[in-house]
Amino acid sequence: MVFTENSGLVKVWVSLVLNGTYSLDQVPNLFILKEVVTQVVNSLQK
Repeated sequence: MVFTENSGLVKVWVSLVLNGTYSLDQVPNLFILKEVVTQVVNSLQK
């Protein structure tokens, strides 16, 4: 399975991290989900 920044699951996790509901450490290691979410969150916080 391939996740991109436009994937629905990535968008959900990004919003949960940005809202403080979860931390980046709590994003599941599902394929490359955690990596993509981390990249998106870091790009939005710059």
